[in-house]
Amino acid sequence: MSDLHLSVVVLSWNTREILRACLAALERDVPCEPREIIVVDNGSADGSAQMVARDFPAVRLLCNAENRLYAEANNQGALAARGRYVCLLNSDTEVRPGALDRLAGFLEIHPEYAAIAPRLVNPDGTVQRACRRFPTLLEPLLESTSLGTFPPGSWLSWWTSMGDFDHQHSRDVHQPPGACFLLRTAEYLAVGGLDPSLSLFFNDVDLCLGLWRKGRRIRYLAEAEVMHHQGLSTRAHDSRDRNLLWIQNRTTYYRKNHGRLAERWLHGVLELWALECNLRIRLGSREASAKRKALADLSGFVRECVRA
Repeated sequence: MSDLHLSVVVLSWNTREILRACLAALERDVPCEPREIIVVDNGSADGSAQMVARDFPAVRLLCNAENRLYAEANNQGALAARGRYVCLLNSDTEVRPGALDRLAGFLEIHPEYAAIAPRLVNPDGTVQRACRRFPTLLEPLLESTSLGTFPPGSWLSWWTSMGDFDHQHSRDVHQPPGACFLLRTAEYLAVGGLDPSLSLFFNDVDLCLGLWRKGRRIRYLAEAEVMHHQGLSTRAHDSRDRNLLWIQNRTTYYRKNHGRLAERWLHGVLELWALECNLRIRLGSREASAKRKALADLSGFVRECVRA
């Protein structure tokens, strides 16, 4: 570990133009303490790595021959980090001046906190309400079926998604937005970083849950602001592949943190989801053929997930 204060790890896969904007924002943010920027390029085919090497020569560039996905590639960047703190930053973000200094500064004077995340805003300045409570066993049922659309299911969904929090002030949270997430490098590495078996989804939830179970606190800092083009960093993934990964990663998360019975419960929920899709197809009007076909495709997809 060198005398660097902060290492910012930016993961990119075919996000050249938003990556350029992300790095330009970091370049404009003059830090109070020495920092480094590490870009992990996950085998991009759009010239992202060449753009970084040409336009941002001060950035440390790690190039993978293939897409190693989110968890493994972020761990790769963290292992290369030389700063006391490490920030995992999505390529679809643009940090506001002083935001990273405020995040690291909070951890500097509050050793009881393990991690911290900023307020995320949309390009129009509106706040993204991205904090959540840890998922319960009921959440998959409410998300996957119509039970989450009316009380009491809708009330439970509102509570889990922290509908009671306006995101305008700072507070302790279970699961802050993962688009910008800052920790002490040594602690991140000590807990093993992000679980590679949760390759694209639920890895940040799993990390936060692990920290909370160790008695470590996590802070949402509204005074630090980062603009977030929500979803652009993962849009290059094929939607069907992304949906399958989401279901697989969710199942792995529940099995890891709640046991094998939870995994069986999730398979049951998927079966119920498929049944509901089929009922909608049978009860739908003949005129809605396109919608019925989409539901039939979804039902078939769900069956594939159960068998996977």
